[in-house]
Amino acid sequence: MGIFSRTRDIIAANMTDLLDRAEDPAKMIRMIILEMEETLVEVRASAARHIADQKEMRRQIAKLDAVQQGWIEKAELALSRDREDLAKAALVEKQKTADLAEQLREEIAAIDEALGSCETDIAKLQSKLREARTRQNSLSTRLESAENRTRLREMYAGQKVEDAFSRFELLERRVDFAEGRADAAGMGVQKSLEEEIAELRTADKVDAELAALKARVAGSPAPGQEG
Repeated sequence: MGIFSRTRDIIAANMTDLLDRAEDPAKMIRMIILEMEETLVEVRASAARHIADQKEMRRQIAKLDAVQQGWIEKAELALSRDREDLAKAALVEKQKTADLAEQLREEIAAIDEALGSCETDIAKLQSKLREARTRQNSLSTRLESAENRTRLREMYAGQKVEDAFSRFELLERRVDFAEGRADAAGMGVQKSLEEEIAELRTADKVDAELAALKARVAGSPAPGQEG
């Protein structure tokens, strides 16, 4: 496929349709962008070659113009010496040179027209490229958002979370068992003599404090009888 045919195919392509038909839109748009960038480089390189060709042709035309002027001067010299045959031959060569220069000018005009179309194609291709990059950024943002939502769902509803809570329940069960062992260790343990005497002393203090409290309550006047 020629470079200009490919350029026009890209420009005419409907990017939305391409992405809708793609199994992997992100991969498709990367390929589209790469194709556009490569084509843009090739189109510009082709345009640069055409411009260089034009410059060379203009230099050749300038040389041919000088050659024509030389043949005119030779024809004039021949006529001044009554050599019409030489003058005519010089004018024939001058015409050949003029024809060649005219061909070059026509080629330059054709290249000018091609460069005009090329410039238009480059502008359209750059516009398509900007659109593709915008689509790529949009797809990247949407893809990142979708991946984040997926990770969040897996975090609060996935198997990993279920497994974590199962481990929590196992740890809680182990703690319950450890506490049960501690409680069971204190069951049936006989108190020492000092512990029993200390409890008696504590009971005596409590009984004495309770008796004092009862006495105060008994000696206090009933509500409404004060004064």
